[in-house]
Amino acid sequence: MASSAALGRAGAWEPALAPGREDGRLVAESSEAAHPARLVDLPPNLHPGLAAALRASGIESLYSHQATAFEAAAREHLILTSATASGKSLSFNLPVLDGIAAEPKRRALYLYPTKALAQDQARKLAELRPPGLRQSIYDGDTPREERPAIRRTANLVLTNPDMLHVGILPHHRRWGDFLANLRWVVVDEAHTYRGVFGSHVSNVLRRLRRVAQMYGADPRFVMASATIANPAELAERLTGLPFELLDDDGAPAAGREIAMWNPPVIEERNQARRSALSEAADLLVELITRGVRTICFMRSRRGIELINRFASMRLEREGRGELAERIAPYRAGYTPQQRREIESSLANGDLLAVAATNALELGIDIGELDAAICVNFPGTVASLRQMWGRAGRRRRGLALYVAGEDGLDQFFCHHPDEFLERPVEAAILDHANEQIQMQHLLAAAYEAPLSPADADFFGEGWADAAERLVTMGELRRGQGGRFMTRRGEFTANRVSLRSASANSVAVIESGSGEMIGRIEAERAFDTVHPGAIYLHLGRSYEVAELDLDAQRAIVKPFDGDFYTQTKKDTDIYIEQARTTRRALGLELSFGAVAVSEQVIAFQRKRLGDNKVIDTVALDLPEQDFVTQALWYVLDEKLAAFFPMDVLLGALHASEHAQIAVLPLIAMCDRWDIGGLSTNVHQQTGAPTIFIYDGHPGGVGITRRGFELFERLVGDAERLIRECPCEQGCPSCVQSPKCGNLNEDLHKGGALEMMGSMLKEGGPQA
Repeated sequence: MASSAALGRAGAWEPALAPGREDGRLVAESSEAAHPARLVDLPPNLHPGLAAALRASGIESLYSHQATAFEAAAREHLILTSATASGKSLSFNLPVLDGIAAEPKRRALYLYPTKALAQDQARKLAELRPPGLRQSIYDGDTPREERPAIRRTANLVLTNPDMLHVGILPHHRRWGDFLANLRWVVVDEAHTYRGVFGSHVSNVLRRLRRVAQMYGADPRFVMASATIANPAELAERLTGLPFELLDDDGAPAAGREIAMWNPPVIEERNQARRSALSEAADLLVELITRGVRTICFMRSRRGIELINRFASMRLEREGRGELAERIAPYRAGYTPQQRREIESSLANGDLLAVAATNALELGIDIGELDAAICVNFPGTVASLRQMWGRAGRRRRGLALYVAGEDGLDQFFCHHPDEFLERPVEAAILDHANEQIQMQHLLAAAYEAPLSPADADFFGEGWADAAERLVTMGELRRGQGGRFMTRRGEFTANRVSLRSASANSVAVIESGSGEMIGRIEAERAFDTVHPGAIYLHLGRSYEVAELDLDAQRAIVKPFDGDFYTQTKKDTDIYIEQARTTRRALGLELSFGAVAVSEQVIAFQRKRLGDNKVIDTVALDLPEQDFVTQALWYVLDEKLAAFFPMDVLLGALHASEHAQIAVLPLIAMCDRWDIGGLSTNVHQQTGAPTIFIYDGHPGGVGITRRGFELFERLVGDAERLIRECPCEQGCPSCVQSPKCGNLNEDLHKGGALEMMGSMLKEGGPQA
């Protein structure tokens, strides 16, 4: 076992990086300076019992931002942003625990995106032992026989949005005393509430405000977030309330070295690179053999299992089997006990390394680490910095990014300076998404009849949505408001916070009859069509049957060497152009569109080289939904420059590239975005490119693209221009989700087209 001196020695990782400097895999290096803590005394107005509890646990002073938060939270709703391990928890705990110490009848509700985070916070509160605190976790794992006592006696309840949605708000009469005395609502890891999930959570928090007001309470909200571009806006959209932003950080930082690593090209013709998984596994081995305690992040569950396996196999081949036993994978799908054991072993030093999904990106305490590796771009700069923040808080650390073949990864490798200095993205959500809001208005009507006063919670336009529910027969008008049609029917349990649609398809394993997952109805034809290869918890299944009437897909275990990709026809009808402007010499619009999609076939592709094995026709229904989109029309002069066959390929390649880089300005995944390019659209009568939100109703992703369109096109053009391939590859114009199977793409035409647009746009480009 490495000594503590070896573990703490800055630069212990240098030999692991040296080969990359020699052969060019290490494409960029940078560093973040250390800075000392800014300490202040405990506030003199802090409750004496709480001050004593802090001192008993070794806290004699506060970081400056913790003291500021204590004072600010007494005045206004507050959102805090600071780096990983900077003491955000104590920042929001202080005002809450001070209030409870002064008056134990006061109540507080803490919301976490995961059960593990709630459990971690509960342990820390128990260790602190502040006066008057009676805390309890209330989630799906809480035994039913313990729940009544928690409702009666707990003055701080830790839960998650899902449990608040189905287990607390619909049963608010059982929570009457708690709600009447609710003074604080803490929302931790607020940056995770974006997109569809965030739009749902926003409605849940507005329902909480509404129900609390029924009991005479007006709780203060305190939120904590990773650094994002729009923290105050996010907090206000989540709750409908004004917020004060505190983005100071008085915590110390030991600094860190940052390195960008690009796997080598192994086939020049198509610019194929060595697997990022293999590169990461090798780096992990090099680091832990030098006593560098490391966490390796990757979004794919299967990927982290493979990294762990590759690293273990290499260690065993090299006769270091004892080290192979000191690394472990960590992902969703493990039992809570298994995850707690891994967290504990990592924190106490029994484990030297862990390969983890973003389940460990959030604030669970796993002790001091020396290095953090991120394999493939995780989707947002904010997430990347959260992951890197796991290393280097108390002693200098290493932050390492291993790029994949994806367009965004290669874009960053070509622009390392811009990547290292790139601002974090904005978190996007839309609580007024029609499909989402209507589901929550029904849930709210179950909690209490809807009335004109609800505009204070649900915002403008809520009454129109409620009126549509009346027309649909879901609500009825009555004296004092709108009521449930089916009296007493419990509606919240029909609403999944992770899906825009209320409908989903159950995935059933054929042998055991067990339901192993659920798929949003709008994505079922893409992912669980007959013959599809479906991945769940790192295992592969083949879909034997899709029963639309019963809303279930029957799957069987699969161990073949291919995967599947669908081919679909897409059509778009413009319903309303809400706003239009000139941009880069073109007419750019944003508004509502009706999207029609039909999956017509799928291909089987061989793992490894992606070679097409065969194409199988499908006969599935057409799907229609209304969403938000941006679109632009090429002028006649620019369109006439291209031969017809080149024009279509140029439009298609430009669409792919713009979708690939849109996550750089909005916190989203490319799978949340759809697109269509056509040389003649039925309504515009000209070559047109559409980029649309992939969820019914939209959540504001493409609005962000509309607002920053010049930057979007500039990033897309550079992505293609700087890729060394000749005809286009997965690193520039090919897309893993292309409904046309990446046919009719013209890299050169896309460069000409977007280059002309940027030239026309002048300095804005």
